[in-house]
Amino acid sequence: MEVRLRLHRAGAIVYYYHCRTFHPRFVEEDANHRGKLAVRSKMECNERKKGASVLKYFINSVLHHGKGAVFPIVVIALWEAASRQNYIPENLLPPPSDLLHAFVDLLASGNLKTHIVASMLRVVAGFSIGAFLAIVVGAALGFSRTLESYFDPTFQALRAIPSLAWVPLLLLWQGIGEAPKVTLIAIGAFFPVYMSLVAGIHNVDKKLVELGQVYGLSKFDQIHRIFIPASLPYMFTGLRTGLSLSWMFLVASELIAASEGLGYLLTDGRETARVDIVIITIILLALLGKLSDSLLKTIEHRVLSWRDTYVKEI
Repeated sequence: MEVRLRLHRAGAIVYYYHCRTFHPRFVEEDANHRGKLAVRSKMECNERKKGASVLKYFINSVLHHGKGAVFPIVVIALWEAASRQNYIPENLLPPPSDLLHAFVDLLASGNLKTHIVASMLRVVAGFSIGAFLAIVVGAALGFSRTLESYFDPTFQALRAIPSLAWVPLLLLWQGIGEAPKVTLIAIGAFFPVYMSLVAGIHNVDKKLVELGQVYGLSKFDQIHRIFIPASLPYMFTGLRTGLSLSWMFLVASELIAASEGLGYLLTDGRETARVDIVIITIILLALLGKLSDSLLKTIEHRVLSWRDTYVKEI
C-alpha cells in the first residue's frame, strides 16, 4: 500500500511538471519570469559597469591632473634650492617659502579677499557682455556674407588696437568708475569669440547643408540641426581664448584709477618695491585664469559629449 502511494505521488508530480511545461499559460509565465530575471541581471551588470566607470574616470582624472602638477613642483623646488644657495638674489626673486609667508600675511589682513572678489566680478561682467555681443554679431555676420563685407574689415582693424590705447578714451567717455573697466574687459573678450564663431559657421561641411536641403529642412531647422552643432567647437575655443584675454585686459582696466583689485595690488607692489607682492599677484592671476578655463572646459566637454573625436596619443 505504501509503495503504491509513493508511485501515485510520483506520477502526480510528473503530471504536474508535464502540464506546467507544455500548457500555454504556464509557458508564458515561465517566459515572463525568465525575461524579468534577464532584465534584472542586465540592470545589475550595468550598475556595476557604471560604478566601475565612475571610479575609473575619477582615478584617471586624478592621475591626469597629478601629471600637470609635476612641472610646477619641480620648478618650485629648483627655485627654492637656487635661492637658498644664493644663486638668485632674494631682493629680485624671493624664494617660494618667503612668498608663502607673505601670502599668509596678505590673507590674514583680509585685503587679499577684497582684491580677488573685485577682480573676479569685473572679469565675469566684462566677459559675459563681450561674449554675448560677439555671439550675436558673429552669428549675424557668419550667416550673411553681405553684412560681413561691410563690417568685418572694421572689426579686424579694431582688433589690432592695443588694450592700453583704449584707456584714455574710456576715461574721457565713462569717467573713473566701474564702467570703463568692464568695457575694456568686454572689448578683450569680444574679438576671439567673434572670429571663432564666424570661422565655425563658414567651415560647416557643405555636404551636410546639401543633405539637409535634400531632406527638406527649413532654414531654421538647418541652423538648429546643422550649423549650431558644427560651429559649437569653434565657439567654445573662442570663449576660452576670450576668457584668458579677459584676465589680461583686467590688469590694464584696473590701472584706471582703481582702489581695489589684483591690478591695483600689482601697482601697489611696484610702487612700494614689494617684489613678493608682485609675484604673488601674478601667481594668483595665473591660478584664477586656470580655474576659470578649467570650468569652461568642463562645460565644453559636457555640451560636446556627442563628438566622436580621436583623443589618444599617436
